[in-house]
Amino acid sequence: MYYQPCSNGPIFNGAIYGNIQNSMQVSTLDGLQFLYQHAAMGAIHESNERYPPPLCHPGTRDVVVGRAIGWYMDKSGRKKGIMWVHAPAGFGKTAVAGTVTEKLKAMVKELGFDPIGATFFFWRTSPERSSPARFIITLAYQLAQSIPELGPRVEAVVKSKPDIVKMGLELQVVKLIVEPFKSLSNLDSMPNRLVVVDGIDECINSDRESHVEKKYAEDQETAQIRVLELIRSLQSHQLPLSFLILSRPEAWIKQHLGSSAFRDVVEPLDLYEVGDHMNDVAKFVRAELSRIATSFRS
Repeated sequence: MYYQPCSNGPIFNGAIYGNIQNSMQVSTLDGLQFLYQHAAMGAIHESNERYPPPLCHPGTRDVVVGRAIGWYMDKSGRKKGIMWVHAPAGFGKTAVAGTVTEKLKAMVKELGFDPIGATFFFWRTSPERSSPARFIITLAYQLAQSIPELGPRVEAVVKSKPDIVKMGLELQVVKLIVEPFKSLSNLDSMPNRLVVVDGIDECINSDRESHVEKKYAEDQETAQIRVLELIRSLQSHQLPLSFLILSRPEAWIKQHLGSSAFRDVVEPLDLYEVGDHMNDVAKFVRAELSRIATSFRS
């Protein structure tokens, strides 16, 4: 179960649909500030646009949240690099993503580092969150912030090649994330960070030009598979990153994640089959009835 009071937070970066028009001058700004200006800041967990972020009702979804955190914390060497949590609409996938993020962030002192490297919450009605256009830029900016030694390397790339923000996403993966990581001398000893990507099925605009008229379903399938391929590319470079992805089990997503390229690196988790749903519902209903009764008494 999950809850989210109505929120109408603004989209600070405005509509772009992949067509970034900002000046390429970086001389008066530092590289990370320049990257920030091109990132989809409304897509991150703590953004004002998402405030308050959806979270699981206390005492519910404990099993799936525990499974996700246990998978991330696994140091046995047998862990697959990607966990895919899937369920139909209305099962609280976004709340699970938010709760996992909050619980891990609460472990910063215990772990000695921030275990959340980056988050991205797709949303079909938001111009900057319904396409992959700013996806890699946004991940790179957050990784540069959450991993102190990575920041200067990312900043150096942006200063030397500011037009990277207009390049293809596949090139951005290499230049903004893979190469900065690979340049670190302590890469092998660096603690693993979690990247949370929620609502891949909400990514519905491919933002790619085509000489052939495309149908809506074809466009969203193209966009979603591209996001999956970007994540697989990152995972394939053996970086100290794990990926928690959440989505509806759309046919093309399920087929793609079940392909030979993904099968050995993806841990699927069916939210519908995990946990005590009836008990979760009962807890939520009792809490709501108690809240209503309290409001009437006051």
